[in-house]
Amino acid sequence: MINVLGQVMLYVNNQDEAVQFWTEKLGFSVIAEEDIGGGMRWIEIAPTKVTETSIILHNKEFVAKMSPELHLGTPSLMFFSENLDQLYSELSNKKISVGDIVEMPQGRIFNFPDNENNYFAVMEKK
Repeated sequence: MINVLGQVMLYVNNQDEAVQFWTEKLGFSVIAEEDIGGGMRWIEIAPTKVTETSIILHNKEFVAKMSPELHLGTPSLMFFSENLDQLYSELSNKKISVGDIVEMPQGRIFNFPDNENNYFAVMEKK
């Protein structure tokens, strides 16, 4: 039986810029990094709060060559925040183009792009 989502693989064009975006602008931490050479490098990041799920930043070009059958599109990720207004303000101040906060039946939500224009969403969860 599956009991937890361990990692989400995010394929990016520039891993160093992606790490910088997630750590400096969103406050994630680098948990692990592995470079076995030849373009095979991955970086594991996660929110600083203890979490069971992390994001692995993979080299999109390398993975496409190694496994051309894989879908390399961006997964639809929904993050949760206990203080949506504060996060919205912080991301805006860091020059991240945040979408409008929208009231949904399940709660308030907004979206934002990373440095490669992949969009993600944040929902308020208290």
